[in-house]
Amino acid sequence: MNLPKDSAIGQLMGHFPKAGIITWIGLRPDRRVPVQAVDQVEAIAGKGLVGDHYQGRSTSNRQVTLIQEEHLSTVASFLFVERLDPALVRRNIVVKGLNLLALKDKQFYIGDVLLEMTGLCQPCSRMEEVLGPGGYNAMRGHGGITAKILQGGIIQLGAQVIVAEKEEVKDLYVYGKSL
Repeated sequence: MNLPKDSAIGQLMGHFPKAGIITWIGLRPDRRVPVQAVDQVEAIAGKGLVGDHYQGRSTSNRQVTLIQEEHLSTVASFLFVERLDPALVRRNIVVKGLNLLALKDKQFYIGDVLLEMTGLCQPCSRMEEVLGPGGYNAMRGHGGITAKILQGGIIQLGAQVIVAEKEEVKDLYVYGKSL
């Protein structure tokens, strides 16, 4: 739903209290293998993250998966565990301090990398395996988001996540067409 920027709700939805921060990065080299935590990763426009098994699928809207650090704490509390290792939920990037659902219909930067939210990252049955009984339901509503990469670059731990204004990226070409 694209609301006019000058409407009251459009203005509210355009305000973010601060930038988010990347606190963890993980790559899934293949299906059903352990996630590898890394300090940085190369993001390729229209492809995905180098070293991740989703990399190379230009038609995919799931080139990158992101989850809020705050939701990891919530899921941990549902499971009655003190802390949840981000690798267990099999997302690529953990973000602290930014409501990822507020990125709906928006483009955003992680450092110099430009992404666009493409949807919700729903939990799969694997969550029951790795988190234990109730893991699937603990993740429901807390699975994060999916995104596609519009402009590549390097994503590093500690990088800021900032919403892009459409005017900032109007001359950017993706997949051979202007945004």
